[in-house]
Amino acid sequence: MENKNKALPAILLVILALIWGTSFILMKKGLVVFSPGEVAALRVTVAGIILLPLAVFKWNEIKTSHISKLFLSGLLGVFIPAFLFTTAQRHIDSSVAGILNTLSPMWTMIMGAVFYKQIFKRASVLGIIIGLAGTVMLMLSRSGGNISGINLYCLLIVLACAFYGFNLNYIKFNIPDLRSLTITSVSVALVAPLGAIYLFWFTDFTSKFSAVPGAWQAFGYIALLALMSTAVAVSIFNMLVKMTTPLFASTVTYIMPLVSVMWGVLDGEQLFFTHFIGMAAILGGVYLANRK
Repeated sequence: MENKNKALPAILLVILALIWGTSFILMKKGLVVFSPGEVAALRVTVAGIILLPLAVFKWNEIKTSHISKLFLSGLLGVFIPAFLFTTAQRHIDSSVAGILNTLSPMWTMIMGAVFYKQIFKRASVLGIIIGLAGTVMLMLSRSGGNISGINLYCLLIVLACAFYGFNLNYIKFNIPDLRSLTITSVSVALVAPLGAIYLFWFTDFTSKFSAVPGAWQAFGYIALLALMSTAVAVSIFNMLVKMTTPLFASTVTYIMPLVSVMWGVLDGEQLFFTHFIGMAAILGGVYLANRK
């Protein structure tokens, strides 16, 4: 039983990588019909509706002092990054987006050190750097060594990763008395009305269902994105933060490109030697960063 408990964080990390590694595909399919703001707002709103029954059930665990903390966590960990990622996704190369997304562990370390006086071992820092190098190598291999489209929209993903890094530490140290499912369901439910307000006040998204071919199919991809990549994945993510450390949980961004490569192989892409070097560096970096 003890061995199972020790293996559980690693199992959850892999599951999380599988879910989030697929989210970029779902986002891209949603953006075919809907604008970046509409995709982000729909994602948050639908996720809030899905999690609302659980949030109501968990509300008896909430104290008045928790509400503002959970609202802030929902903003930093779900709402704002959703808008930043979808906006950037339309303007930059997907390989660049994949590389930038791996800045989350670095930001987690920085935010932990600056705001929470966390001290990290040299091995952890070295592991993060090795993992980042492996991710860059993997992405360069997938793009044929040519990364194009780097522009100011890249800063949106950098900013989103900074929010993720802070939120991870915030959950760990500022909301230690609440369970992960409570944090996820209530925080998403609290920010979901902001998504609904944006949709119905600032967009005309409903007209696309009758006017644009494939709108319902695109909405289906967004709904799946909301269910799996927000409702389910954020729950697993917060559970990992509670069980382990913010740094361990954030290393999921290094494993996500492995999932992306897997999808590429299934789609007929060819693997080269540099792919295997990159994947080995990622796995070695994650191990080194989290070694006791």
